[in-house]
Amino acid sequence: MARMTQSLEDYLEAVYVLISSGRPAQVHDVAKMLSVKMPSVVKAIRELKRLGLVTQQPYAAIELTSKGERVARQVLNRHTLLRAFLMKIGVSRRNADKDACLMEHILSAETLDRIRSYTERDESK
Repeated sequence: MARMTQSLEDYLEAVYVLISSGRPAQVHDVAKMLSVKMPSVVKAIRELKRLGLVTQQPYAAIELTSKGERVARQVLNRHTLLRAFLMKIGVSRRNADKDACLMEHILSAETLDRIRSYTERDESK
């Protein structure tokens, strides 16, 4: 699969969060969650469909494919790890959430593994 853009990862994560909370992932809900306009969501969903990550029938809720769910879970796990790490070092939850959203897209797998190891090691003390 071609590398997804930061923006597409955010859309996929939003769909996953909505579905995981038991709500249908409607275009207007994704737009509200990400503070974007609905045409932007429609364009992103079209691209996520092309990548085989979501499906959507006209005017219906957005569904994740099994591949889409796996990728979305990875994106959310990176975000959660980074937010927890930042909060552990004293960053406020609000800033940790915003910064984690930016960082989750650019950090290497090695850096994320080191943060995960550090965080897990620190929790076992």
